[in-house]
Amino acid sequence: MKTGFHVAILDDEAEITVLLEQYLRSHGFRVSSHQDGGSLLSTMKADPADLVLLDLGLPGEDGFSIARSLREHHSCGLIIVTGRGDAVDRVVGLEVGADDYVTKPFDLRELVARIKAVLRRTVPRADAAAPAPTQHAGLLRFAGWTLDMAARSLRSPASEDVALTRGEFELLQAFARHPGRVLSRDFLLGCTRGRDAAPFDRTIDVQVGRLRRKIEANPDDPQLIKSVRGAGYIFIGPVTDG
Repeated sequence: MKTGFHVAILDDEAEITVLLEQYLRSHGFRVSSHQDGGSLLSTMKADPADLVLLDLGLPGEDGFSIARSLREHHSCGLIIVTGRGDAVDRVVGLEVGADDYVTKPFDLRELVARIKAVLRRTVPRADAAAPAPTQHAGLLRFAGWTLDMAARSLRSPASEDVALTRGEFELLQAFARHPGRVLSRDFLLGCTRGRDAAPFDRTIDVQVGRLRRKIEANPDDPQLIKSVRGAGYIFIGPVTDG
């Protein structure tokens, strides 16, 4: 996995902050540290982080409110790292948009693994030189096919409606919005099943196979959805919108 991702830490415990800074930097991450929400949110405007490690137990501040603000105004991974292990706090944390919830004390190696897993889902960049994703639009067109996001429907080159399950639609939408990029299974699972997706779940391969049977002329020799050994899948464009 590519290094150099920006991880922002918001924690008022200096010892933990220093420990995280040193460990994450040793694993190739760029790190910024903050002791209050105002500092973090200011940094997010000037130098957006790819992922935020957020402590809930901040003196005089509501960690959940900071999490909501991050979700409303920024596109980044979010892991809550806190000493509050109560089940209610965990549920609320996930409901306000956290991608993961880690309780203190934690294992540093496990935390790095969780950070990488979230980044794979939220930052689908296997190649820095890959083309920019197609912007969200009402219609996406590729190889004669038309994907209608508003109607959640697919029309074939022969102008026939093709029925898609919810998962198939979300999967095709993810591919069509990121043509020319290698997308990992974790990222695709996040698109189709959100935060309920289990790490290393291989059911995405089954779903890709079903989708290929619906849009490929020859599913055994796919020309639109290509497999990339050891990395995931890539959707061969071009894709146009409108």
